[in-house]
Amino acid sequence: MSQTDEIEYVASLTRPPLIPEDPPIEIAPGVHVLRDGHIPLVPNVGIVTGRDAGLVIDTGVGVRNGRRLLARARELTDRDLTLTITHFHPEHGWGAQPFSGNARILYNRAQLDELHMKFEAFKAMFGSLGPAIAGELEGVDLVEPDDTYEGTHTIDLGGEHQVELSERAAHTRGDQVVWLPNQRVLFTGDLVENQLFPIFPDPDAHGDRWIQVLTELEQLQPDVVVPGHGDLGGVEILTATREYLQTVRAQVTDAVAHGFELAEAEEQLNPRIREQWADWKDPIWIDGAIARFYEVVKLESVLS
Repeated sequence: MSQTDEIEYVASLTRPPLIPEDPPIEIAPGVHVLRDGHIPLVPNVGIVTGRDAGLVIDTGVGVRNGRRLLARARELTDRDLTLTITHFHPEHGWGAQPFSGNARILYNRAQLDELHMKFEAFKAMFGSLGPAIAGELEGVDLVEPDDTYEGTHTIDLGGEHQVELSERAAHTRGDQVVWLPNQRVLFTGDLVENQLFPIFPDPDAHGDRWIQVLTELEQLQPDVVVPGHGDLGGVEILTATREYLQTVRAQVTDAVAHGFELAEAEEQLNPRIREQWADWKDPIWIDGAIARFYEVVKLESVLS
């Protein structure tokens, strides 16, 4: 990433990453979303209310967000609650503490293993992004889930509200998506952003797997896609992210074929990618995508 991009990104993080106080919107019967308000490091959060139980999807970062979200959930349902988290990154799951003892916490085993492995490193990394972020991380502890699963898991909230959780590692080792087949609503976490460059801070992000996952998710044909960050959309935002990643891979493949080293590939490709997706935000992540694809394509060239 360029030093200018890094400076601009850090400068955008002066606002505390708090879920907005705006009331949730109902995007399908019993399916509510607290939108991110375009605030950096605030995710879109879901609350699903079935006949017999409720489900919360992601928490934001820190105890304040967790308390705020738990209160919102309780305004919508007095039934038993489950909390699930799309991946371990701080702004998605590190507000879980207020839910401990007040909800069943459930997500995939790979995510828990990754949380154990990377908790301290990511706490330090996010804390270094400035006082607004560091303040929300104060007092945050690693919260263990009550249950984990491998592969897929179905939650019956009662009535028409069946929820399918499934592992889709790509952005991290432990990504999961949340699919409501009856309502045709898909929560993707950071596998998809709307008009933001896909986020590549994690060493385990894998571009080829990402493309495959998005191809599989497109086949679901959801009516509503709730991205990790950015405005809600439809299947088209899955397609846009996949096409971006495929384009970056193709350009990296060409750069490797011409003998470019990684730094040369980043220097040549970054401006081209910025121009092609000029209306997308957070170009800080472009070089990360180039680097991940470069590793794979370079290895392929050596083995071929």
